[in-house]
Amino acid sequence: MIILDENTKCIVQGVTGKQGSFHTKQMLDYETKIMAGTSPGKGGQKFGSINIYNSIEEARKQLNINASIIFVPAPFAKDAAFEAISQLDLVVIITEHIPVHDSAQIVEYARRNDTIVVGPNTPGIISPGVGKLGIMPTHIFDAGNIGIVSRSGTLTYEVAYQITRAGMGQSTCLGIGGDPIVGLDFSDVLSMFEEDDDTDAAVLIGEIGGNAEERVAEFIENNISKPVVAYIAGTTAPPGKRMGHAGAIIEGETGTAESKINAFKEAGVDVANSPSEIVELINKSF
Repeated sequence: MIILDENTKCIVQGVTGKQGSFHTKQMLDYETKIMAGTSPGKGGQKFGSINIYNSIEEARKQLNINASIIFVPAPFAKDAAFEAISQLDLVVIITEHIPVHDSAQIVEYARRNDTIVVGPNTPGIISPGVGKLGIMPTHIFDAGNIGIVSRSGTLTYEVAYQITRAGMGQSTCLGIGGDPIVGLDFSDVLSMFEEDDDTDAAVLIGEIGGNAEERVAEFIENNISKPVVAYIAGTTAPPGKRMGHAGAIIEGETGTAESKINAFKEAGVDVANSPSEIVELINKSF
């Protein structure tokens, strides 16, 4: 597994909001090490079994915390992210609709502080049997040896379920986020899978728009020895049409499904025509 392991101890920023409270309960039920929550002005209260603090700094005076998951509304997400990045090793940003310039500043600040940022606009990360920092439905995942990295939340769940049904399970599953600017990218995550003893192969789920897939195809060819199977969502989207994610927009010849699929094939990466083909290609790659 990568990033999220038995040593990950997390605080939830925005724990008392609708999304924060619902998913915190889900994460606790999955036995993730959620140590506390923050909600300014509500310090001293409790959420179930965990204490609520006004700030991360306040919580760290009493608790050993090294990660955060952020459910704070978009207008306040940058401040929450900066607070977490300055003090912690891992920050998962679930929040959608964060302005691009805020995301750029968050990612740059994380780089300077050597903090891992997952997201924004991500379903999060799950290491099956260990914990999840995110919003994914846990029942479709099972511990195994296939790593998944994705730009699409819904497709992640479909592919994970098929891998579980095939009896392989997942080492870690991570959504990098659907925005134009995100923290960890495909190459970062595949590099981690390459070094991870628990991961024998990886599935990369991309989508139209941007050039992230073209860039990672070249990276795989030169740096990754483990099998990688790819799938590109949005193959039928017309040019100029935005499909769901802010990052999924095609401009001219850049970012089309065809250009991404060709890049992977040129790099020797098997590309599935549909999610249902992924398990078959994984089996063929060993």
